[in-house]
Amino acid sequence: MESKGLDKVRIDRWLWAVRVFKTRGDAAEACKGGKVEIGGENVKPSRPVRVGETVEVMKDGVLREYKVLGLLLKRVGAKVAANFVEDLTPPERLEARRETLAQVVLRREAGSGRPTKRERRDMERLFGD
Repeated sequence: MESKGLDKVRIDRWLWAVRVFKTRGDAAEACKGGKVEIGGENVKPSRPVRVGETVEVMKDGVLREYKVLGLLLKRVGAKVAANFVEDLTPPERLEARRETLAQVVLRREAGSGRPTKRERRDMERLFGD
């Protein structure tokens, strides 16, 4: 959990701890690939992040913005992680991505048969069924 007197944490570790990325390696790769910015500049995985900074992450084709509310060293549950990060991403960006996915999902090749279990789950997630 949060340590007393903690004033900075590596950005890759923080992104993993607040559940932006599934693994710390994924977070580090995103940093190395130029998909994470702080203050308009690409950051390395070792760059320290501080409370109050805004972090921009390009993930799944959407530029997401997060405000650092607290620092974590270890990964925590989703409910606890919500106390350490604020999602500032405008809903329009997320909706645009959802519409793009809907178009891709709805274009199945003729004669390809019924959707697989995985495709069906993806459609249920997309349409909220």
